[in-house]
Amino acid sequence: MRSRILAPVIVPAALPSPLTPLADPVLERAGVELRLKRDDLIHPLVPGNKWRKLTPNLRAAVVQGHTRLLTFGGAYSNHIRAVAAAGAAYGLATVGVIRGDELADAPRNWSLKRAERHGMELAFMDRAGFRETLRTLDDPATVRALEERWGRCWVLPEGGTNVLAARGAADLVVEIPGLGAGDLVCCAVGTGGTLAGIAAGLPDGARALGVAVLKGAGYLDDEVAGVHRRGWGRAFGNWRIDHAHHGGGYGRVPAGLEAFAAAFEERHGMAVERRYVAKMLRCVYELAGSGALPYGTRVTAVITGPPDPVA
Repeated sequence: MRSRILAPVIVPAALPSPLTPLADPVLERAGVELRLKRDDLIHPLVPGNKWRKLTPNLRAAVVQGHTRLLTFGGAYSNHIRAVAAAGAAYGLATVGVIRGDELADAPRNWSLKRAERHGMELAFMDRAGFRETLRTLDDPATVRALEERWGRCWVLPEGGTNVLAARGAADLVVEIPGLGAGDLVCCAVGTGGTLAGIAAGLPDGARALGVAVLKGAGYLDDEVAGVHRRGWGRAFGNWRIDHAHHGGGYGRVPAGLEAFAAAFEERHGMAVERRYVAKMLRCVYELAGSGALPYGTRVTAVITGPPDPVA
């Protein structure tokens, strides 16, 4: 039996998100200044980069007369929950295609329950089929097959990254005054849309650093470059992805990463999301401590989302 559908709670986004200086002796010794761009505080149901990436897609879907969103994700996907909540607020039906057909008859975890309570229809796909569908999502035949099952729908890839999403992420840069030479804007990278937008929006001299949270994700460099070609018609040379701080893979939180995040929380009184944000922050600290960041660098670390809600 489907859980009770929550009434949409339409809360205005808290924009611009706060830009908070952070004093830390480790970074001060390295001559590195750190600011936190608190995108985790944008919205209670659609926080962080999810708001920035989804909003342009939702507006486009409504303008083009769509009444249904369809997207993809894993069993604990932040993106799935965000699409469910945002779709409900916009009055759109939502479908979430979930990786792993073995989950269809299993008890719903807290994340999938939350998506269903916002009215999302869940469909479970075997892992090979899931990968193939995402790989061919630009193929009209794949879109036709999806629409034959669910009707006309606005299709979003896993993680929500497309050109519209990247353009939404680029708006973040406008909220960071005074960027120039010596500035580095950092974010965690899952699918690359936020990094692509930030890099495209930066003024001359400033640079972007993405920290991959997946192991063996060298393909992300091509993904970001592809978004730039499709969305801006050019390449940008002001960004790179660090592939050494994934912590063992997506969702992995090894003891060293947990210790770093816990110590950061104790020093600064701020809860840290582990799968993305902690990896990005640890990368910044280790680059600073090793001297890889030039003395005088000012880092703006984008806090892309809050810790998972309590189950």
